Amino acid sequence: MNSESAPDIAGGVPSLTKLEAISRRIRGKVVEMSHKANGAHLGSGLSCVDILVAAYWGALAINPRDPKLPQRDRFILSKGHAAAALYATLAYRGFFKIELLDTYGKPGSYLEEHPGPGYAPGVEAATGSLGHGLSLGVGMAIAGRLQGQSYRVFILMSDGECNEGSVWEAAMFASGQGLDRMLAIIDYNKWQATGRSEEVMALKPLRQKWEAFGWSVYEVDGHNLGALVDLMRNVPDGSGKPIMLVAHTVKGKGISFMEDDNNWHYRIPDAEELKRAKIELGLL
Repeated sequence: MNSESAPDIAGGVPSLTKLEAISRRIRGKVVEMSHKANGAHLGSGLSCVDILVAAYWGALAINPRDPKLPQRDRFILSKGHAAAALYATLAYRGFFKIELLDTYGKPGSYLEEHPGPGYAPGVEAATGSLGHGLSLGVGMAIAGRLQGQSYRVFILMSDGECNEGSVWEAAMFASGQGLDRMLAIIDYNKWQATGRSEEVMALKPLRQKWEAFGWSVYEVDGHNLGALVDLMRNVPDGSGKPIMLVAHTVKGKGISFMEDDNNWHYRIPDAEELKRAKIELGLL
């Protein structure tokens, strides 16, 4: 393996100020993408931006110039409806040209409203049918073990996704197999499409549920970039268990008139709202 192909997260991490600036820029682009494409799920994308930035700039062993590198860390966006946030993250991280984001949701675009493999560089799996990403991650982790690879697998899930029985089957299998090079993150923004997550299905106590299934569990402010980077870089954590981050987030984070307002699960910002959002983010 030469240095040109090697994963490029090994030592330094951008400063907290730089990470925060990247998050603001990605949030602005996600709002713009929703406006231009008339695409939904904006609130869900905004809630996970900081998680994506912490992973792609602070923790993942990846090389954007060689996105299929066998020893790369894998990242699965199980909550595929937040694809716009993933695409913007990949573009700003250097996987493809930022200008390609302008094609999001357009006919014939590589950037579909739910991610598919083999299209945009850096997308590991087709997701969007909730409850599948964790099982995919388990399979990748098992494959890495069998092949003698040391890569890690990260999976970003939604809280509503924990309603699915397939999630808990995968959770049992992962702990039973001691898949300690696997990290799952729940974007716990407390909303689902039709209401509060706790009203739709009894998720609480979420941390204790995952602990009971044999996982090493941490709770974290999902918008605290420093804390997220520290936890993500500590995989495996020495417990011999798969790791879960319960990341407490705010739906629509970063835009005051969108925060914790579930109307933005489907609502599309108009031109004036796009301008207001960019002003709030310091991009205008």
